[in-house]
Amino acid sequence: MQPSRVQLGPYLLRIVLPLGLVLLAAGLDWSTRRLDAYNRSPFPLASAPRFTPRAALPTPTSRLLDQARIPVELTLKRGETATQLFEKLGLAGAEARDASSALAEHVSLKALKAGSRYSAFFNPDSSLASLEIKLDGTGRFQLQQKDRQWQSSWQPFTRTVEMRALRARLDGSFEGTIRAANGPQMLAYRMADVLRWDLDFARDLKRGDQFQVLYEQVKLDGDDYSVGNVVALVYDGSEGRHHEAYSYGDSGVYFDEQGRPLKKMFLRSPLPYSHVTSSFNLHRFHPVLNEYRPHYGVDYGAPVGTPVQVTANGVVISAGWDGGGGNVVKVRHGEGYITAYLHLSRFGRGIRAGARVRQGDIIAYTGATGLATGPHLDYRVKHNDQWLDPLSLKGVRDEPIPQYQLASFRSWRDVVRTSLATGVVPGSFPKAALPRPQLAVRGRVPASVISDPGAVAAGR
Repeated sequence: MQPSRVQLGPYLLRIVLPLGLVLLAAGLDWSTRRLDAYNRSPFPLASAPRFTPRAALPTPTSRLLDQARIPVELTLKRGETATQLFEKLGLAGAEARDASSALAEHVSLKALKAGSRYSAFFNPDSSLASLEIKLDGTGRFQLQQKDRQWQSSWQPFTRTVEMRALRARLDGSFEGTIRAANGPQMLAYRMADVLRWDLDFARDLKRGDQFQVLYEQVKLDGDDYSVGNVVALVYDGSEGRHHEAYSYGDSGVYFDEQGRPLKKMFLRSPLPYSHVTSSFNLHRFHPVLNEYRPHYGVDYGAPVGTPVQVTANGVVISAGWDGGGGNVVKVRHGEGYITAYLHLSRFGRGIRAGARVRQGDIIAYTGATGLATGPHLDYRVKHNDQWLDPLSLKGVRDEPIPQYQLASFRSWRDVVRTSLATGVVPGSFPKAALPRPQLAVRGRVPASVISDPGAVAAGR
């Protein structure tokens, strides 16, 4: 056994020694490369000093750090009051009430809606230093503590109006075309509102249609905020359909190129923006009853909760459940006309038998009640006890521009036509061209804009 042990030692030595030398060479090479990279670096990193009690002593910057304010972005929650907001930020009961009263001096506390954002700034000891609340379209409220007293300030936003022109060819959706032309999406709804007596935006728009529009862009503190009045609009559709609309003078009425008002007895559609899913048909296959029966209305596909506008002035006959029609509103109009709105999810505020409504008022919201396969609106029109195709209605216009004003209107119209054709907005318009700010019709979405005629005339 002894001889085998003697022979094993030299054998292991011949294996381990070369392996150790290889590992040593690799380690030296790695260290050399690391040292070389460190020396070649233009900004070698200095090693961090070890902690010492002297390093924790105050420095010249300590005073500035003590005065630093820590910002926090927050959102107002549903049902949260102004007093609760201040209490959540650390103010005592009396301080919270005082801060809420200071805020109420500048704005209505009802203007604080869920989702409104505000910025709170805290001291290093976590106590509230100041608060800033921005109210959409109104201004900025600030609250800060000075000499142990809370001081408030209110800074309204600077509102200006800029005239803009946009030209485009319809390609895809209407609002998508406007966005592609660098216009605001809300402009699509403004245009639909202007032409609602002549164009049904659910079925009359075709790919390739062209339009030009001159409108007001409202700006707050220099940033785009909302769309104001549409001053002029030209729409060239398929099959030679041509529509022009001009807001002339201070009447708030839109006229065509001949000075005739666009407003008619009936709107083209009770939904400003939707699509027709079923037309008037006296022999239609009913999708629920599985039988052929007359369909006396026009179905407009729309999500549940879409506002429904009454198409003409009138008096509500009934608002309630009506068998297969589900929730139904019926309205009587002049000259023997009755309109009906079926399959509603709910009724508008104050809509009941005997209530008077004006054209464009929101009377209900779309749904899928009664015999319906999905959410939509079934809109029907009856004249002297005979059902009519709603899409065939042609209303009676209001009074046109008086003869003695036609020359002035045509002169201004030609100036606007040039702007629409070229896309260039002139520095000023004749005063007669400035539209009066329009008030929101009851139940309709407000424009939330009061135009500044001086700013428009100055071309700002």
